[in-house]
Amino acid sequence: MSQGKLVSIPFVFEQPCPIRDVLDRIGDQWSLLILQVLEHGTMRFSEIERAITDISKQMLSKTLRRLEEDGFVRRTLYPEVPPRVEYELTDLGRSFLMPMKGLIAWANENHQAICEARGEYGVENGGR
Repeated sequence: MSQGKLVSIPFVFEQPCPIRDVLDRIGDQWSLLILQVLEHGTMRFSEIERAITDISKQMLSKTLRRLEEDGFVRRTLYPEVPPRVEYELTDLGRSFLMPMKGLIAWANENHQAICEARGEYGVENGGR
């Protein structure tokens, strides 16, 4: 570094914006459904898969791993033959149930209006 010149280093956040970070993780196609299913108690992988009929094994596994990483879900492996794995909500996951139910209720109440608005927008904008 040459003498007499100050170098400005941009400030970098350790974590992204909390809202975007959390919504990005729980706002995917499957996370809310999995959390909703686990609300009823501890379940094995196959039970979750049966409850959410249109999710692939690969996507269920990936989403459960992300929910576990974020602290919403606890995975317990029992050293049996064959191995038994169970999933349950953590305290953090259970604390999210109330806001999640509010979001689900809002979506159910307003889905028709949103669909109508999309239709009107499409007509007004040439089907775009």
